[in-house]
Amino acid sequence: MPQELDVELWLNQSLIQRQNQLKADFLALFEQLGNSFTNAELAQFFSNSKGKKISKGNQLQGYPYLVLDLIRDFDLDSGCSIRLVSWFGHGLFCCVFFGKNLKFPPEPFLNGGFHLGDPNTPWDLPTQIEWLKKSKPTQDLEQGATLWIKEIPLPADNNQGLQLVKEEVNKILQVKPISGIKI
Repeated sequence: MPQELDVELWLNQSLIQRQNQLKADFLALFEQLGNSFTNAELAQFFSNSKGKKISKGNQLQGYPYLVLDLIRDFDLDSGCSIRLVSWFGHGLFCCVFFGKNLKFPPEPFLNGGFHLGDPNTPWDLPTQIEWLKKSKPTQDLEQGATLWIKEIPLPADNNQGLQLVKEEVNKILQVKPISGIKI
């Protein structure tokens, strides 16, 4: 435990209010984004879709975060998920996970600025970011699960931000599985 409390920070009402407002702004962004896609649209992309869910926390390596999960089937063999994470102090990230039995063409993701993540730890965002910082790893797309990850630079304007992120998700939902694979 530190020898002294940071009383100045503790009593800085303006800073606390700004952070809480920013959390509320991202929550509203994720609510609007989630509500802009029907469960039927998500099920059309992946038939086992379990809908949408927002989660939030304060301690991802000491930083607050908000998560919007779309589709939400986390099975490592046959699952699929689209996850948006607002990690304070780090950025906004979009992760698309396909279980090892699902095959989607890599070109739409590569052309869309996504990078392959570490499929062994698909839900560990700090590990994924470290993975991206290293020389761009390659993965055999024919074997195992696939995780695509992308940082999304977000403009300050709420409406532009919502439109940008909605377009990103729409592009993902347009990708069709490789023929012969039933989802």
